[in-house]
Amino acid sequence: MPPFTTPDPHGDGPAPPVSADPRYVVLLAGPPASGKSALGEALAGDTGAALLDQDVMTGPLTTALSNALDAGGDLDHPLLRRATRQAAYDALLDTAVHNVEAGNSVVTVAPFTTERTDAAAWEKVRRRVERAGAEARLLWLDCPDEELLRRMRERSAVRDSSKLADTSAFLASPVLRPPTVEHAVIDATAPLADQVRLARRALPVRR
Repeated sequence: MPPFTTPDPHGDGPAPPVSADPRYVVLLAGPPASGKSALGEALAGDTGAALLDQDVMTGPLTTALSNALDAGGDLDHPLLRRATRQAAYDALLDTAVHNVEAGNSVVTVAPFTTERTDAAAWEKVRRRVERAGAEARLLWLDCPDEELLRRMRERSAVRDSSKLADTSAFLASPVLRPPTVEHAVIDATAPLADQVRLARRALPVRR
């Protein structure tokens, strides 16, 4: 996307050009430890889109609430998810739409478990993004089970403790279920540069 030109300070010059590139909102989803945050940051940096990572946006608040609810810092604790899920996604998508209305494309990073597996929920997001003047694209980071477990053990995050305590239950949980709505698949084991290249192919092109 080309940079904006500086407006004439006297107001009698040409108006700044508006980019002809289509705006988009990427919903970047994947299992825990699949590398969503790393790809989201790389893709946003490569394309100039705004980056909205749910962990960064709402993580401090949900951590504080987890402590208040005695959920042990587990952001996937069922009690915490019931209390915060809708609010966290509202905050993420509301901010994405405001960015689109300000002229920006957006890369959002979150599990999007409902949005990727429920056609009505996905359509609701898609239509909302479209009304704001952009196109929605769902990307799925696909990662083998054993690699997910290896990465979780390696990062030793508190939020992974319950998953690693019962790996059978984790591997059977909805958070690993691939999308059932329209999406593009990214190989989470590929080098990051290749992931970005594949993700860019899924973005809308200039008409």
